Formats: sequence, C-alpha cells, structure tokens
Amino acid sequence: MLDDPTLGLNDPALLPGAGDFPGQGRLAVRDPASGDLVARVAISDGVGAGAAVDAAQAAFPGWSAMLPQDRAAILHRWHGLILAAKDDLARIMVAEQGKPISEAQGEIDYAASFVRFYAEEALRPNIESVTSHLPHAEMELWREPVGVAALITPWNFPSAMITRKAAAALAAGCAVVIHPSAETPLSALALAELARRAGFPAGVVNTVIGDAATIAGAWCADARVRALSFTGSTQVGRLLYRQSADTVKRLVMELGGHAPFIVFQGADLDRAVTEAVKAKFATSGQDCLGANRFYIHRPIYDDFCARFAAAVDKLTLGPGMSDPDIGPLIHARQIAKQQAHIDDAIAKGARLLTGGDVDAAQGPLFFRPTVLADVPDTAAIMAEETFGPVAAISAFDSEDEVIARANASEYGLIAYVHSLDPRRIYRLTRALQYGMVAVNRTKVTGAPIPFGGMKQSGLGREGARQGLEAFTEIKYVCRDWG
Repeated sequence: MLDDPTLGLNDPALLPGAGDFPGQGRLAVRDPASGDLVARVAISDGVGAGAAVDAAQAAFPGWSAMLPQDRAAILHRWHGLILAAKDDLARIMVAEQGKPISEAQGEIDYAASFVRFYAEEALRPNIESVTSHLPHAEMELWREPVGVAALITPWNFPSAMITRKAAAALAAGCAVVIHPSAETPLSALALAELARRAGFPAGVVNTVIGDAATIAGAWCADARVRALSFTGSTQVGRLLYRQSADTVKRLVMELGGHAPFIVFQGADLDRAVTEAVKAKFATSGQDCLGANRFYIHRPIYDDFCARFAAAVDKLTLGPGMSDPDIGPLIHARQIAKQQAHIDDAIAKGARLLTGGDVDAAQGPLFFRPTVLADVPDTAAIMAEETFGPVAAISAFDSEDEVIARANASEYGLIAYVHSLDPRRIYRLTRALQYGMVAVNRTKVTGAPIPFGGMKQSGLGREGARQGLEAFTEIKYVCRDWG
C-alpha cells in the first residue's frame, strides 16, 4: 500500500473510489513504478454502459438547445478548474501511469488547452448560405450535433485524450459517454469531478469504468450512440470498426503509428540527435507519435549512431515523482514486447549499442533505453509498433530508397525529416504517406492543429475546427419564398 493513500493531494476528493453507474466489482489501480495499490474503483458492466447512454440521451436535447455562449461558459469554467488542479492531476497521473512528473504536468496543460480552444470554437459553427441554383429558393447549411458520442481513450495520455475528444463533442452540443483505459481510470474520474463542478448539466458527461470489450461492445451495438471516437491500437480499431457497422456510426479513430525518422547528409546533426531523443523517448517511448524506425543517410550514419547512443546512454530511469527521463512501462506485456523485438533484431544481424534489458535495480517495469544499429527491414521492429524505449537504426543511400522504405508500412500517422535542403524537404513532405510531417523538429501537436493519420493509422482528425466538425451533421435547408 502507498504510505499516503491521498497521494499528497491538495484536494483528496479528486481521488474517487466509486463509479457513476451500477457496478459489479472493484478495479485495483496500481503504481507501475512500485506495484503499490493506489485505489480501488467501482467498475460497471453492460448494464452500467447502457445506463450511461440513457443519461446522455436524456440530457442531449437540453444541452444541444443551450445557447453556444452558455455551453462555452461551462467549458471555460472546466478549463479553469483543470489548471487550478494541475498539481493534483499530475500526481494522480504519475501514480497510475508512471510518467515523469514534468511530463505529467505538461500533459495537464495540453489537456486544458483543448478545453479552452473548443470553448472558443463553440461560438463559431454558423449557418452557411448557399447561392441558389433554383428560382425563388433560399438555401442554407446548418451544423447540428450528432447526438450521444462515445469516447474510448488510452492509458498513455489519460487526461489529454479525454479532453481532446470530450471538449470538441461538448462544444458541438453532444452529450458524451467516456470509457478510459482500465490502467488509468483515476485521471478520467478526476476530470469528471471537475466537469461536475464546472456546471455541466446532469447526464451530459458520463464516465464508465470496466471491461473494455463489454462496454465498447454495448456502445457499438447501441443505435442511440451516433458517434464513436477511439484512440488506441489499430487491431482494436479494426474490431470497433466492424462492431459499429450495423449502427452506421460516425467514427473518429486515432490508431497505431510506426514513425520513420529520416536524417540526410547536410542536416544539423547536433539538432537531429537532440530531436531524435525527444521523438523516441518521450512518455518512455509509449507514444503513438514515437519514432520507431531511424533511417540515416550512409555518409553520416556512423557519426549519428555514435552521438545518438551516447545521448541515450545518459538518460535517467526512475519513479515518476523523481522526474527522471524514463519512467516505468505500463505493464509486463510492454516489457516482453521490447525484449522480443530486441532479440529478433539481434538474431537478424543488428548490433546493440546501449541498453537492451530491464533495470532490475529500479524494478520489473523499468526498461533501459535501447539503441540498435544495422537493423534489417526483415526485423519485426521495422514492421511493428514497439511502443517502448527501443530505437532501431538503419542506413540508406538515396532519397527514392528511403521514401519507399518509409512508406512500406500499413501505418501513416507521422514522419520526421531532418534536412536543410528546401527542395528535398518539399519532395519528402509531398511523397511521404503520413497525415503529419515534422521537419527539423519533434513537437508539432496542439489544440489548433488537425491531428490524425493516413492508411491504418486512423480515420478523421482531432483538434482544430475539424475536431468539432467530426461531431456534427450538415443539414441542408431549402425554402421556397415564391
């Protein structure tokens, strides 16, 4: 058990112990750094999932009919409450997810930014006039909320993935039912408590904890749920896609990534190494935007490998509250995946430059940041998302070659390019089959940008104006004044 069951929170009420709807048991939430029990949370079954939809469906007419500025005011209050509780929310996140405290604090700022952005966007979906092609006719396009929206969120960003979805749907006038990952329910319940304090009417925001298959399956089958937004693996995304077919839902999916990180001769090598460390090891590598495949131009290959491995070797490991560079992985399955990818790559000719195993002194979920060189394309790590602190490096000889290798993936979320040649940058950004391309930098995300990928990395976009529009329908009205 933790020495302080309140986690040292200023507001212990943000660490709830009960769910919102009928439960069938309790979920134990444990600190991945120590294995200590953090809390036990009531879980719901399919009945609870249905009760959440009942509440949302009942609340939707009143919420959608509310003046946009009144919805915006409540969102602004939620934003203020999130920022005021930043330290507590970050501590909760560290306790259940394990990320370093500075990263957790940064995520709370990121999460709050979506609430503020969509509070402002709530005022902007205006009626659009269409120039008539028919005599005596007046034509308009109205944007209306789709109805109840189901939001299914992952454990790696347990606060920001909720607000990015929920704030957009709420600003559009939808009522929401939220299912967070069973690994990180406490952040979701804390945000729900702050939403209650902000003044959302009863039934507008509903959080359901429990078995993902049971809850998601109930919502996919429920015709009253008109939109489903999911962030998670491509494998689960495909399943939800199939399960939603019978009710023809609006789908927004942010799925897996397998980002290439491409460095050309002539790039600023010091900057490329610094950005490579950021792109690979943020959130301990447990990030869909994480660079997985490092393609380095052969004339600078050895130099990059040496500098990168030296930089990675300096990264620190430890529990999140000590604010290390690398925290624990979320569970033992992630550890097994890192080791399997490393063993497979070495068996196929890769060289281990640093890391490669668990840091037993820290604990069973601490995997040392790892760099592999000379990794062949036949290695599993070059085809599968690692979702951990293992970097795979390979050399390339020509621009056409690296474009083909980078695009040879079912994923298409983000690609990273380092070059100082403007023509080459233009060619790469046009040719790479990715929804986002970062040039000479790593940080590209934020509330004003449409986040999303191509191919099997997802459907639709989150953030920006497009994120709100995903939760609306266009109604065309044609009036005859003849």
